[in-house]
Amino acid sequence: MSETNSGQAGAETVPEPEGIHPLRILDEFRQRRRDFVRYLGPGMTVTAIAFLIALYFVEPSPPRELVIAAGQKDGQYFATALAYAKVFERNGITLTVRETVGSLENFELLVSDENVDLALVQGGSAPAELLAAGTLESLASVYFEPLWVFHRADLNVSSLADLSGQRIVIGQQGSGSFALASLLLNENGVHDNSDGTTFVLQNETAGVARLKNGDVDVLMFVSSPQSAIVRDLLDNSSVGLMDFSRQMAYERRHSFLRGVTLEEGVIDLEKNLPSRTTRLVAPAAGLVATTSLHQAFVPLLLEAAMDCHHDGGVLADEGELPTVDYATFAINDAARSYLQHGPSFFQRHLSFWVASLLDRTKIMIIPLITFLIPLVKMAPPIYRWRIRSRIYRWYDLLRRIDQNMQSQNDAELEKDRSTIEAMSRELDSVEVPLSYMEEFYNLRLHIHLVEEELQRYMATRSALNVPDSSHC
Repeated sequence: MSETNSGQAGAETVPEPEGIHPLRILDEFRQRRRDFVRYLGPGMTVTAIAFLIALYFVEPSPPRELVIAAGQKDGQYFATALAYAKVFERNGITLTVRETVGSLENFELLVSDENVDLALVQGGSAPAELLAAGTLESLASVYFEPLWVFHRADLNVSSLADLSGQRIVIGQQGSGSFALASLLLNENGVHDNSDGTTFVLQNETAGVARLKNGDVDVLMFVSSPQSAIVRDLLDNSSVGLMDFSRQMAYERRHSFLRGVTLEEGVIDLEKNLPSRTTRLVAPAAGLVATTSLHQAFVPLLLEAAMDCHHDGGVLADEGELPTVDYATFAINDAARSYLQHGPSFFQRHLSFWVASLLDRTKIMIIPLITFLIPLVKMAPPIYRWRIRSRIYRWYDLLRRIDQNMQSQNDAELEKDRSTIEAMSRELDSVEVPLSYMEEFYNLRLHIHLVEEELQRYMATRSALNVPDSSHC
């Protein structure tokens, strides 16, 4: 025990080896960092000020709320808009879903209501005057919704032309169903109040009851295959579904239509709905926006559309939707870029608000970086010059003392000796980075050299009794 204590006591008396203290190295690093920031700072400050000024010319940040015109509450448009709203909510934005009669009312709201910048609409339902106005843009076609032509089972219906003389529910005025049914019936020579034909303006919910009761003969409406009304009618033996044998003709005549095939049993395998493979024509439901829609919302809308429709459903292949095909209006540039190349780097890795800011300001980033590069390049030379200036500012004085030594009187020589001593003391307090220590010690050497030369000259002068020129 005593030996152990003795050993410990002896260890405590051993002095630590001399060397570079870690704290001094840290202080040196901090000093160099402060010096560098001091010289780089002005350039960074100028760049930051230029960036802030440029922000005034950038599109303002997106609002916290957006309104989308959808459709009836029991319809697919409304359900789709609600699904989009959940994606917006995750990003801190409220997407308000407005109930409407259908596509035609949605177009009216886009034109007349400044609070509505976005709508889900049926392809091909846009009024002609809006197509020419150029105030609306298509963002994407998001899913296909067939035109369903259900009729009494005892009717022999092989084409729309066979509907002449029947009582036909074609949807409410203002709906996409009404617009498409009217168009295709007229193309097939079936007109209201002609040859006993009657067009009944009601929505599909009211039309179903009337068709089952025999009050009407035909029900035409546009809806998703997942609609409860479609399933109900397919499961009703008193109702038949018309097969569009000329579906490709309709597709060729109208760019917003696509011929689709409803495979046997695809709706319900257990009940085998539909009971036979049926050809249909389907407009594409699309996202349409005003040109005033904030562009930051476009990637977010398409992200929501990808989440909801990427699997394609029963009428499209996986990954086929959303698409820029079947668009009614000119495609928005940001939407086209997103669908072709995917989200931007910022959108993939940053939050919506940060990505929005960077996407809006990236047009300024390149010129600002170009402006900053020469400033950054100038910083190291300035830094080197400032550090060396701490050392070199004494050389001019040393040179003067050395060159004028022979012509100075005693008082001036004594004054120069005092100056050299003051320089040595001042040099002890100067902080210089390690990379410049060579210049620092060269200066010390030269000060010492001139000091010795001055002392020798003064001693020689005194020994020789050289007369002081100041007394002459």
